[in-house]
Amino acid sequence: MEWVEDACVRRSMGRVDSSYDNALAESLWQSLKREAMYKTVFSMMSQARLEIFRWLTYYNARRRHSALAYLPPMELEQQHYATAKLSLAA
Repeated sequence: MEWVEDACVRRSMGRVDSSYDNALAESLWQSLKREAMYKTVFSMMSQARLEIFRWLTYYNARRRHSALAYLPPMELEQQHYATAKLSLAA
């Protein structure tokens, strides 16, 4: 893949026999498939793209995440900035 070197892109490869290297990415795709894709039959590619966009927007903004103490990412970010402002004011 000559273009990779030409573009100065560094390739990343997981270790052999390590299921943990890609665990977060695999969890994301599994959630997308289970929550948005398996329940729907799309007649057009544009419908599938729109549903994926909607789900990713929901996932990144409002869906509760166990890794974030079951808070939605937006709520956790708002708490972070509120705490940071209070620290600066003190």
